[in-house]
Amino acid sequence: MMMTAMAVLAVVVFIALFFLKAGYGYLSGSHWGPKINNRMAWVLMECPAFLFMLIYTVMHTVSGTDTGNSDTVLYIIAGLFLLHYFQRSFIFPLLIRGKGQMPVAIMLMGMVFNTANSYFIGAWLFRYAPAGTYTAEWLASPQFIIGTLVFFTGMLINLDSDHVIRHLRKPGDTRHYIPKKGLYKYVTSANYFGELTEWTGYAILTWSPAGLLFAVWTFANLAPRAKALTAKYEEEFGDEYRSLHKKHLIPFIW
Repeated sequence: MMMTAMAVLAVVVFIALFFLKAGYGYLSGSHWGPKINNRMAWVLMECPAFLFMLIYTVMHTVSGTDTGNSDTVLYIIAGLFLLHYFQRSFIFPLLIRGKGQMPVAIMLMGMVFNTANSYFIGAWLFRYAPAGTYTAEWLASPQFIIGTLVFFTGMLINLDSDHVIRHLRKPGDTRHYIPKKGLYKYVTSANYFGELTEWTGYAILTWSPAGLLFAVWTFANLAPRAKALTAKYEEEFGDEYRSLHKKHLIPFIW
């Protein structure tokens, strides 16, 4: 029931975000209310996902509950989730340059989403996945192998795209520049494409309703923002940007 409600909410959010611009980063504005330091906001927003999955994993280990699935496989799948969110919670914020700020409202919404998402995935892995779903043989299944390759491909795209954005300007420079390296040659939001690719891979490697829901939510959240970023670049750079013929989010498609 809760997952169904979240799926419906994803559709609502997807539609709403075509009319409401998330007020942080390049789309930052004053209409979202009070703001806090960008680095602190990212830590507070992302770390609930890491902490809740870690708690789930530790609780499962301590309880010793036999779920009928391989603990090794469960730990590997949970570990991939933790790897992503460790980077997003504790490494990515330290690499942020400048003195940007994020609206508290945006941060709080992100915290709620990350908490709910880690609950759904953690609960699926350690409580609700049918016995025999994740046996040792799962690691050799097409779903796990393909999904893991897609997951790490997305992670690499994400990391590379973040690196490109961080090095667009020198310290002290406040001008805006058009990112053109890496997958930014083809899309406005290469970092978002990387994240979408990651969680599509995770949905495949878990082959689960919880993983699919997260992938759907990722698209619902990032696709409208990618389109808004294209509009922002076109507004600021005009024909210089339009002449690049970039897609919004998915190379050669949209």
